[in-house]
Amino acid sequence: MPRRRRSSALSTINRLHHRDKRSGKTRSYEITFIAGDGVGPEVSNAARWCVDAAAEKYGFEVSWDEQQAGEVALRRQGSVLPRRTIDSIARNRVALKGPITTPIGEGFRSVNVQMRKTLGLYANLRPARLFPGVKSRYSDVDLVVVRENTEDVYAGIEFDEGARATSQLIRLIASKSGERIAPDSAITIKPISISASRRIVEFAFRYAKDNRRKRVTAVHKANIMKSTDGLFLKVARQVASRHRGVIFDDMIVDSMCMQLVLKPEMYDVLVCPNLYGDIISDLCSGLVGGLGLAPSANIGDSCAVFEPVHGSAPKHAGKNEVNPTASMLSAAMMLGHIGEARAAKGLERSILKVIREGRVLTYDLKPRNPSTTTDMADAVIRKIRSGR
Repeated sequence: MPRRRRSSALSTINRLHHRDKRSGKTRSYEITFIAGDGVGPEVSNAARWCVDAAAEKYGFEVSWDEQQAGEVALRRQGSVLPRRTIDSIARNRVALKGPITTPIGEGFRSVNVQMRKTLGLYANLRPARLFPGVKSRYSDVDLVVVRENTEDVYAGIEFDEGARATSQLIRLIASKSGERIAPDSAITIKPISISASRRIVEFAFRYAKDNRRKRVTAVHKANIMKSTDGLFLKVARQVASRHRGVIFDDMIVDSMCMQLVLKPEMYDVLVCPNLYGDIISDLCSGLVGGLGLAPSANIGDSCAVFEPVHGSAPKHAGKNEVNPTASMLSAAMMLGHIGEARAAKGLERSILKVIREGRVLTYDLKPRNPSTTTDMADAVIRKIRSGR
């Protein structure tokens, strides 16, 4: 399909948090700030400094309500997601968050999943755009993954191997379906509902129209999982029939991965169930230079949380070497979300200029003589303040 020229993928998402801007009064916002674990404090503080610089440049005020989540919250408050953190986000309706560690195979479940479910952040928006100055095998990538955030195997409905409830479930499945499951199995339940599927596909079409995008592709595995993914696809087709101005198609997830590697310029907005959206968005990040360049927003009907796609990378913590771009771009998305469109564009433009110039970049973008995290943030802040 021919490429389209339009407003940035990082432009306003959904102005649920647009505050009153009555004439003669300084625009003021209170924003929840969660530094995160590992490299979280380094990259999230870089983003916060950029927001402060943008607020000064474009004439509004930001106060930060600092809260905790993850390992640091567990140590200090006895919970990975304290009630006061949830209350802060619900009250302020917007949060800027650093990555949080999720143990692999053991320990507490994902704080991110828990936060999204508790706050009803059903839409995970992950743009993937190739910026001038970033080395890539590609030359034209500009797409957005819209990921359903509340269901699928990420709902966390799991039954441990050897548990009594697991044995009962195995017997129930055998009695209802005739399918025999090995008694030493662990089981994860995959719920897909009409209501959540309709909500996320409607979100994808609204986003496409608001951002002048031409095509929505539903990603699924309905050829195998006919009940769950089949339902998602059925609902997607029903929703698409009501949005005649946007091209709609669908793609089996494994074929989608291949097509994205072969010809990513053909795709625009991808709407996916939870697991596929997580995997596909990381693939898309690889097309445009890596996770260090991948921002995201988690959006619900009443609040939104903005964070980088990448994880906490504890082995890099405290070294002042990790790329802060994903966090800074997430902050630009946040500024657009609260209605500060000029500041959002100014921050994004400043980031792109620093990358394009190629002088002050972290090691993933500039392996020889790399700059530090704070150096790169400072370079962006200078661009914001100068307006050039």
